[in-house]
Amino acid sequence: MLQLLYIVAFTVLALLAMANLIRSLLTLGIESQRQSASPQGRTVSHPELLDSHGHVIDEPLLVMRSLSVEDARAQLDAIYRESPSYGDDQRGESQR
Repeated sequence: MLQLLYIVAFTVLALLAMANLIRSLLTLGIESQRQSASPQGRTVSHPELLDSHGHVIDEPLLVMRSLSVEDARAQLDAIYRESPSYGDDQRGESQR
């Protein structure tokens, strides 16, 4: 009897969750169509998307290229060798 109660309870919860999901999707679809039907001026929500004259920047702000593991390791090793503590680490190891 208790198992049947659990099955009914979880079925009701699942149906409520699915109904809420479908209602949210329908609301989102209606709102997106409403916004695309009435185009407004291009609004910018962040000041970093504007140049010094206040115009919208249309070019990419960040361009990334992929690195191989060897290139990344070489760059990190070069940065480590240029650090001020690089010479201290080697002197400490040679004195031991």
